[in-house]
Amino acid sequence: MASMRDIKRRRESVASTGQITKAMKLVSTVKLQKAKARAESNKPYFTILYDTICSVLARTGKIDHRYLQANESPRKAVIAITSNRGLAGGYNNNVIKEITAACDPAQTDIYALGKKGLEGLTRKGYHIAEDDSEVMNDPLYADAIHIGKQVLTSYENGEVGEIYLAYTTFKNTVVQEARLIKLLPIDVEEIMQDVEIDVLTPMNFEPEADEALDMIIPKYINNIIYGAFIEAIASENGARMQAMDSATKNADDMIADLSLKYNRARQGSITQELTEIIAGAEAIS
Repeated sequence: MASMRDIKRRRESVASTGQITKAMKLVSTVKLQKAKARAESNKPYFTILYDTICSVLARTGKIDHRYLQANESPRKAVIAITSNRGLAGGYNNNVIKEITAACDPAQTDIYALGKKGLEGLTRKGYHIAEDDSEVMNDPLYADAIHIGKQVLTSYENGEVGEIYLAYTTFKNTVVQEARLIKLLPIDVEEIMQDVEIDVLTPMNFEPEADEALDMIIPKYINNIIYGAFIEAIASENGARMQAMDSATKNADDMIADLSLKYNRARQGSITQELTEIIAGAEAIS
């Protein structure tokens, strides 16, 4: 059985850890609220942009455009959004699982945003085309434009045939879902399902429809990436908040258990001392 001193030291250590996890939970809670506010402010722009693309595609029918037609390259480009820090439960590992389940390491270029995803995918043999992990410290729309330009250039040059985005969507504080979505080529049939039939009226474009798509689709891609940044930040802090809450509760349970063991050891020590005193008194008498 551990000594009273060992139990006391361990209890103090666990209490110190519990204070840290409690503080980390509070920090994550504040960051989560800020990320949720940013996500809400971005929704109107994304909705209008998406509706515009749906409208253009619906009114032009099948159009021969490089963003709508797959090229011959078998390679995939995957933008992997994870975090630079751990202690967030399965947040980072879930994104890695989504990628490894759908993408062959020999045919995939990873654009890593987050050190944890970079490290995990490197160990699994994936080619890292670019490392922009520092972006996740404070993601901006300019960062989304930079990443979007990189993958679009690779797609236009025929280096990759498909572009995917792996990130974690924020459902609520408790639920976060890792996703792998295709950015290019755009699935016209899927988009057409979001368009009401009664709005499919003739429309003239100035400039032409393909030129309009040249301008709109890159903005659409950039905004999806930026929205994924925000959702990933919210999801990370939600996952970390839950992980730290569980860790704090576990620390409290361990402290209670160690306090019980300490009291039992103390009681046993006192009983032993009394027994020795009584035995010594009887021996003298």
